[in-house]
Amino acid sequence: MQNVMAFQSISSSIRTPFIVGRLSTSAAAPSLLRYPTRSPFICRALTIDDKTIVIGVGYRRFKSTRCLAALTPELRTTLDKVVTSHKVVLFMKGTKEFPQCGFSNTVVQILKSQNVPFETINILDNEMLRQGLKEYSNWPTFPQLYIDGEFFGGCDITVEAYKNGQLQELLEKALCS
Repeated sequence: MQNVMAFQSISSSIRTPFIVGRLSTSAAAPSLLRYPTRSPFICRALTIDDKTIVIGVGYRRFKSTRCLAALTPELRTTLDKVVTSHKVVLFMKGTKEFPQCGFSNTVVQILKSQNVPFETINILDNEMLRQGLKEYSNWPTFPQLYIDGEFFGGCDITVEAYKNGQLQELLEKALCS
């Protein structure tokens, strides 16, 4: 089994149930693993008494390299300024004039129906902004609506608040302050 797989462990001292590395097939057992040579993989493993037992191997595609900390201090400062300098800010896919996502379009239409001025930021223009904003708001999806400097929610929360009248009250209060 040692000839079949070569693990590039992140740290030899870490004992985790998952090992991420690269998979190599050997000539001795080509049918055992039918993955391209040196392809990214994730392996389910169990460590007992300093011996690692492989439980299962699966192929995993990594679409892009992600930063460990996308929310830099500079980005945090910029986001703070943006959400506090406007009463209503919508971080969305696309623009107010051309939403590129049904959820973003729904929130834009709700805000337009309330006749409130709002700013939009197209998160598709910048991957770092998109990832950093997820950390900033602690919310994984878009659109993200900020009212009076505070994160309000995404599409579902906005729709619910619109239906029960809470959104209108909150917007009126924000615009009067």
